[in-house]
Amino acid sequence: MDAQKSGDESSPKKARLNEDYSKWDAGTLEEELKEKGFDDVAELFQPKKKAGNTLKRIEEFIETIKTRRLPLKGQKVFNDPIHGLIELHPLCVKIIDTPEFQRLRFLKQLGTAYFVYPGASHNRFEHSLGVCHLAGRLVRAIKSRQPDLGITDKDVLCVEIAGLCHDLGHGPFSHLFDREFIPKVPPGTPWEHEQASIALLDYMIEKRNLDSEFEKYDITEFDITFIKEQIRPEMKENYDDGKFKGRPDKPFLYEIVANKRNGIDVDKWDYFARDCYMLGIQNNFDHNRCIHFARVLDAKGDSDEMEKQICTREKEAGHLYDMFYTRYML
Repeated sequence: MDAQKSGDESSPKKARLNEDYSKWDAGTLEEELKEKGFDDVAELFQPKKKAGNTLKRIEEFIETIKTRRLPLKGQKVFNDPIHGLIELHPLCVKIIDTPEFQRLRFLKQLGTAYFVYPGASHNRFEHSLGVCHLAGRLVRAIKSRQPDLGITDKDVLCVEIAGLCHDLGHGPFSHLFDREFIPKVPPGTPWEHEQASIALLDYMIEKRNLDSEFEKYDITEFDITFIKEQIRPEMKENYDDGKFKGRPDKPFLYEIVANKRNGIDVDKWDYFARDCYMLGIQNNFDHNRCIHFARVLDAKGDSDEMEKQICTREKEAGHLYDMFYTRYML
């Protein structure tokens, strides 16, 4: 029996399974396809005598088809100077078309810095679109690479909406309003713009008939809670168990828009790229690398319990140092 088992392991067919299929010749590929019942496909390869790299290209094509976003009725494309063409979901477009969101066109991203840097004329409006775009890119990349995480299309949409609405509550001159003006009127108030973002979202859903639009895409109260928790993760501190209510089984989704664990999130990625571009300052940080290397792994959380977190490769540590240095410089 041992001899037979050893013979099976050393057989050409067994070895072939562990071999890099890019090295297969046309005959090997034809044989494998026929064995799996794909006789018609095997005949397509036979006349051209191609395999190896052709098979790799087919795999890449299939992956592209799986991850491609089909156009939806009401979807719009924005031409952004930082990210290029941005495709936004019809529900995001409905939110953008409200007066509450449109007011962001008149709020300077960098407040009074415009009086020193004449190029810093960009507004919270385009920043919000950029964060929505990057949030969607990151969550889709993880969803594509790790289907076992169970990320749904509705999860993706909720993450995008959170990115879109995270700065809704900003007042005149952006952070100058909630860090300098509001604490003096009245003195000592702990109010921050994230609270206003959540209040405005509730107002828009009720007054701008967005509830029917949310229902159209099966966004429930449970999902709206998830969106709010992403905008202001501190909400969980008010819960008895101290845990998120929206997606308690997917804590890593709370690390995309506003990452309170380590500060690495798409909100910063957009403003790094956008502010540096408008200020004329060199940006050595490339968020595309972070998206490419992002993986969800089990790691120790705040309570020393293992939980799923968004991680990156160890060799990217130097690149993340560049990220925090960019933040310091800005």
